[in-house]
Amino acid sequence: MTTTRVTIKDVAARAGVSKGAVSLAFNHKPGLSEATRERIFEAARALDWAPNLAARSLAGARVDVVGLALCRPARLLGLESFSMEFVSGVESVLTERSCGLLLRLVGDPAEEAGLLEAWWRARQIGGAILVDLWADDPRVAVVRRLGMPVVAVADPALTGGLTSVWVDEAAAVTEAVRYLGALGHRRIARVGGAAELGRTAVRSAAFEAAVRALGVSDVRQVVTDQSGEAGALATRSLLAEAERPTAIVYDNDIMAVAGLAAAVAAGLGVPADVSLLAWDDSPLCRVTHPTLSAMGHDVHGFGADVARTLFGVIARQGPGSHAVPAPVLTPRGSTGPPGA
Repeated sequence: MTTTRVTIKDVAARAGVSKGAVSLAFNHKPGLSEATRERIFEAARALDWAPNLAARSLAGARVDVVGLALCRPARLLGLESFSMEFVSGVESVLTERSCGLLLRLVGDPAEEAGLLEAWWRARQIGGAILVDLWADDPRVAVVRRLGMPVVAVADPALTGGLTSVWVDEAAAVTEAVRYLGALGHRRIARVGGAAELGRTAVRSAAFEAAVRALGVSDVRQVVTDQSGEAGALATRSLLAEAERPTAIVYDNDIMAVAGLAAAVAAGLGVPADVSLLAWDDSPLCRVTHPTLSAMGHDVHGFGADVARTLFGVIARQGPGSHAVPAPVLTPRGSTGPPGA
């Protein structure tokens, strides 16, 4: 029995377009509406057809690869559910478009800027996703000079005009503080991320404003590297104060889990003596005892949105810069009125 090989002509016929249009779609070139592009991808999926990337590379076309560098230790990446969910969302879109992901861990944005330039000049990537932007981030100037298609996952104030997709960090922080304030807390502390991170600055400013809105003048925030060890150390330090906080907000789930362990080890009840609230809801938050109240959103969908936006930048089409819905609070057993 002979199996007929599906060709680009078959995909074009099913989608009702020319072979050239199929080529434009899979090379992420301008000239097609988004509806036509999606119809072509749907036809390709239905026929189980994908372009031969090796043949395209030999013909001189750039292999369809998106670059993503993460500035964090490998040991932390393995524990951090946010990054894994985000990458999973990106990959879900790349798979639909027969693209690959070139992922590297770097030490700082300057190292990543050099890496991005090397990837681009060697024609290894067709575009990149920038995450964890700093104030005055060196990557912004480099990708603008190169004309590289990118999407920055950051507040537009940090991106120098690059296309960006971002979470309303300030709104989420404000919701968390207002929730704790409504429970009666006034001594609220925050264990945050690295000071140089742009999102840390946004969260810090929003936290201070929200706490002061409760009529509190003493605003306590601790800067950390966002590891579990740092979260535990910061928690022990805060809880050793004479006027210890009755509630603590953490910038990620890893630090919140470590903070819970530190509070219990200090002989304190959660939430009887101190309420704890995590950023980035995850399975970790739901397996602790008590379970952790958390701010959460669809991180997988966020990654997919970022990837789709990047393809829009490459094709000079698409939604452009936009915010996604702010994280939503899920109250659980780790929060309650002070002294409950």
